[in-house]
Amino acid sequence: MATEEELFANIDALLEEEPQLPPPVERARLREAAGITQARLATALKTTTQTVKNYENGRSEPKSPRLEAYQRLLQGWAAKYPAPVRDAAPTRDAAVVPVAVPQPEVPVAVPQAEAPAAFTGPTAPATGVPAAAASETGALAAAAPEAVASAAAPPVQTAVRRAVHPVTHPATSSRQPAARKATAPALDPRFPHGPLAVLDGDGSAYGTDGIVLDCPATTVPQLVEWTLRESGLGAPKLNRYGKDSDPLIVLTAAAAVKLGLPERLEGHEQRRSLRLPEDHPVVKQVGRAKWQLTQRGFGPWARVYRKAKGRDRQCVQLAILSWDALDERSWPGVSEMEPADIARVLGIYAQRVITPRGSTAVSGLELMTALRPPTKPERDPGTGNWVSCHNPGSLGTEPMDPAPPEATPEHPVVMNSGWTGGFLNEEAYQWVRPVELLTDEECMLPHAVGLDLNTAFLAAAARLVVGLSAPDHFLGPKFNPKIPGSWLADLSHMELDPRLPSPFTPDGTRPTGPAWYQTHTLAYAQELGYDVHPIEAYLRRETGAYLDPWHDRLKNAYVDTLADLGVTRDLDDRAFLTAMEQHQRTDPALTAVLAAIKATVKGGVGKFRERPQGRNYRDGDRWPALERPTWRPDIRAAVISKARVNMHRKLSNMVRMTGLYPLAVLSDCVVYPSPGDSPLDFLPYAASGRPQPGGFRLGPTPGMAKPEGVRPMLWAVDLMEQGLNPARHIKGGDAVLDEGE
Repeated sequence: MATEEELFANIDALLEEEPQLPPPVERARLREAAGITQARLATALKTTTQTVKNYENGRSEPKSPRLEAYQRLLQGWAAKYPAPVRDAAPTRDAAVVPVAVPQPEVPVAVPQAEAPAAFTGPTAPATGVPAAAASETGALAAAAPEAVASAAAPPVQTAVRRAVHPVTHPATSSRQPAARKATAPALDPRFPHGPLAVLDGDGSAYGTDGIVLDCPATTVPQLVEWTLRESGLGAPKLNRYGKDSDPLIVLTAAAAVKLGLPERLEGHEQRRSLRLPEDHPVVKQVGRAKWQLTQRGFGPWARVYRKAKGRDRQCVQLAILSWDALDERSWPGVSEMEPADIARVLGIYAQRVITPRGSTAVSGLELMTALRPPTKPERDPGTGNWVSCHNPGSLGTEPMDPAPPEATPEHPVVMNSGWTGGFLNEEAYQWVRPVELLTDEECMLPHAVGLDLNTAFLAAAARLVVGLSAPDHFLGPKFNPKIPGSWLADLSHMELDPRLPSPFTPDGTRPTGPAWYQTHTLAYAQELGYDVHPIEAYLRRETGAYLDPWHDRLKNAYVDTLADLGVTRDLDDRAFLTAMEQHQRTDPALTAVLAAIKATVKGGVGKFRERPQGRNYRDGDRWPALERPTWRPDIRAAVISKARVNMHRKLSNMVRMTGLYPLAVLSDCVVYPSPGDSPLDFLPYAASGRPQPGGFRLGPTPGMAKPEGVRPMLWAVDLMEQGLNPARHIKGGDAVLDEGE
């Protein structure tokens, strides 16, 4: 029989345990009985409404000190509102239950040979898009049929938990088509638990779709082994010739400390440049376990890998939240969310875009390569063996030097050649109309209304033909608008309305002499009726619509996420404006996904011309970005040139249809004087009520417009008189600084 001391010791141990909460369904009952909304409870607990929803559907549990506060509240409500007595009947168990991991056989399906895209020279660019992604075993069969037998999914032994009742999220607009809810991708049997997980300090790894895995790892090498061998995490490739996405483990601050990592990284470098020193115990641990780190080292985004054996990759991507892995500008509010909510945000992004591999800019660039792999397998007709060959339409595997005018001043091509012939200056608009060109009638209007073009760079990437081969130099060439490249021409003689920005310069001023232009800029000069006579050019013979699959995937991601927030394509303009006013309050998680998609577009384009970083760089040295095939400043110039031309075309059409001139333009934002506080007060509409084509049109798709802000006209004029740009500030704050540009 137990002694009194033993009994009291057992009771004391129970008292010292964390407070136990009632089942999730009872939490919801008590709150509803008290007449308290989830939003009000979230305010009291200093958390989000979505987090409270997670507490009440079993998706996540509160942590101390919020746990004790929530427990006290529930105990008080339980005393006031006891559960009704019912006849004995099966009760709904809100605890978690094991989830069976499917282990179906992987069918062996050898894809039919895909005809390579034909390139017949610059005047006939290839626009073919690679075939849709096939199964891993399909590509293995194409590359090495004998390897198919080993492609079955390995058994996953890790413990899995899931809430037994359905997870609910904030409802979206009733106008959203119901069919969209059923378009989830098919589960890949090799990755039954999704692309990623968020690991907390108690060993709970929160995955997508409400899954919670038990991770026993206490060191980084153990975490990597568990992720690759037991977790069932990962994502299939996006192209039949590509590679599967490496699993991503996101570490909370508590998880980082548990694994021996510092909670914060300290140093004088930029936050994203900080790394653990090579003599840090965790870095040594990784090395002793025969794992490697990339040249980026162990920073906010750390990639731990071993050299691939054949087609089998052994690589895990880590992201440390407390080291600012998720930039607030690209992932607003995500770092402060509960682990389950972070997993939801990143999981939606991974499903619609790509499993994050770094910043959104890095992910945007990685997405291009994932959709247009540089190589594909082909059978050698001589030996019959499978060999790796160039994949037509891709940028290949080797970096390519730009033409001198396409480079940056510190580039080795410029420094080693002594180039002094000038550079491309294809940048986004930053223009303000001279104040003296404002009319009295305009100044008397009460409002200045801002319009923002949805993902203008993404719209410009659609059907954009770019160069795929090295540049060739030509003197006195005849201009051909179908050939991508850089042209030296004099456009200073062109007379344009000074109340509009010049389409040929970023600041909207008239050119003063010969300058380098990308093909789209000169083609627009021809469209305006001017003869174009280039002096010289750097052109590419092999061309293709390299960005088409990237555009299509990101466009779908953007449109689908807006639709989930209630902003659908079937709304009329008035309903669209109402939906846009409300969409950011609908679901913080989806709002964060939308912001990340937009940052992926802009950052991916910016990465085409990544400049050297670090205080030790010397002009003329090569920097790491130059070793990427995707360091292509000419492609960046093509996107921006087309986006700026698209903007000027709309501005000109607005003058023709309405007589209105803009006050200012900043990249994809334009500000107009208006008699009312809505775009409906000045946008052109036909007698039927339909928007006039050619101008700015409201809508949720890339290239269409949405409201950016409204201010008094006197506010805009005052900024203009100070030499400031109203388009930069009309939303509130500073648009350039807020986006980190």
